[in-house]
Amino acid sequence: MQKLVENVWDYTKHAKFYEFRPNYAPKTIDMLITLVGGGNRETPLKVADIGAGTGNLSIMLLERACKVTSVEPNDAMRELGIERTKGQDIKWVRATGLNSTLESGSFDWVSFGSSFNVMDRNEALEETHRLLKKDGYFSCMWNHRDLNDEIQKIAEETIVEFVPNYNRGVRREDQRPIIESRKDLFDNIVYIEEDFYFHQTSQNYILAWKSVKNPYWDLETKEGAELFEQISKKIQARIPKEFDIKYTTRCWSAKKI
Repeated sequence: MQKLVENVWDYTKHAKFYEFRPNYAPKTIDMLITLVGGGNRETPLKVADIGAGTGNLSIMLLERACKVTSVEPNDAMRELGIERTKGQDIKWVRATGLNSTLESGSFDWVSFGSSFNVMDRNEALEETHRLLKKDGYFSCMWNHRDLNDEIQKIAEETIVEFVPNYNRGVRREDQRPIIESRKDLFDNIVYIEEDFYFHQTSQNYILAWKSVKNPYWDLETKEGAELFEQISKKIQARIPKEFDIKYTTRCWSAKKI
């Protein structure tokens, strides 16, 4: 079987915990639909959702009458996504964002939900440009924890106690510079940022952390699992049983030229 993903981005052991993560802010997705050109059940927007994972963003697009092709290289993630979207007008493809295997010039919109940071972004923009129709749009988005939120402060401080060199990587960066560096491909950059609150239990909050892939604790190793157990126990002891927690959806979009 062809190896599609580097081990560093193998989410097999994390897939089942994705259901505990908050989805993207709904009004942001609504605004993006309008930006890309609307669409409806009669003339749906054709969207390639790259790095679709278990289908969080794909499902939001389906709910808004988009015709979705979801590209996901990880078998465990994709199988969960297929199960979650059973019976809906969606196609799942086993491929990567750098070699999607999809037809050139066939999509109104190419989206990356929490996935643009796990591949070479320059190459991803080239592949996206190939997939888009004339005047089509590219979007990359993430949910970011509000680090001023009291719960998130506790989590961050606890993690740093155990992992002093902890940082959150490329997904926290401003994506504008990488898009602007390819003015030969994309222009008319639009940035959307929306705060929202997500109701969570302490147990589910810890399970959501198990969906996070980072170099500090590898749940597949004894040492990584033990470190995560120590961190999670301390976090859980410091936070309420239930709470509303603040997140921010951040999204960069640009038009094909």
